[in-house]
Amino acid sequence: MAEDLRVGFHRELEEIDQKVVQLFALVSEGLSAATDAFLAGDREAAKQLIDRDKVIDSLYVDVEEIVYRQLATQSPMAGDLRFLLSVLRIVPELERSGDLAEHIAARAARGVASALTPRIRGLVEQMGLVGTEMWRMAADAYAERDGAAATELNERDDELDELHVSLTAELVSGQLTVPIALEMALVARFYERLGDHAVNIGERIRYIAAGSLSG
Repeated sequence: MAEDLRVGFHRELEEIDQKVVQLFALVSEGLSAATDAFLAGDREAAKQLIDRDKVIDSLYVDVEEIVYRQLATQSPMAGDLRFLLSVLRIVPELERSGDLAEHIAARAARGVASALTPRIRGLVEQMGLVGTEMWRMAADAYAERDGAAATELNERDDELDELHVSLTAELVSGQLTVPIALEMALVARFYERLGDHAVNIGERIRYIAAGSLSG
């Protein structure tokens, strides 16, 4: 009986891991597609991304339910406990990041991108590229339990922050109408927050790998 319980426990650990990997893929792919949809004003692609956010929400709930059940019934120890506690911190970051990508995609339907200057379009495109690279890096780090990736994620986040500053400077220069500038300020903030969430996850991966949150 005890052996059956342990087998079930490890099977559910694998299920959690697979669902988290799926969440990473949905967020990184969604961010790339959201940037493309926004810049192209592609309403159909934006709608598909908004609908796909429901999948992220469902996976998030599934993972939390399994983790809480494991904590309540299995008394996990050492590495298993560290993994489960870290997942409880990681999946909200994934869910919020999915929401942020959805918010970017939603602006496609409003025709915001058609009013942008070439310089602002270029900055948005670059923020999308850096953000997507960060999320792919975070996904790989999770899959490989690469705690060292946290440092590189911090460095890429600095790059994203610099782009955010540059975009903000363009927005306050008066080249856009006030409503469009306000929408773009939100979009810039969404990208900046996506970078922050990736950095936070990098720290949790470091904890899974090494049992520490800094270093």
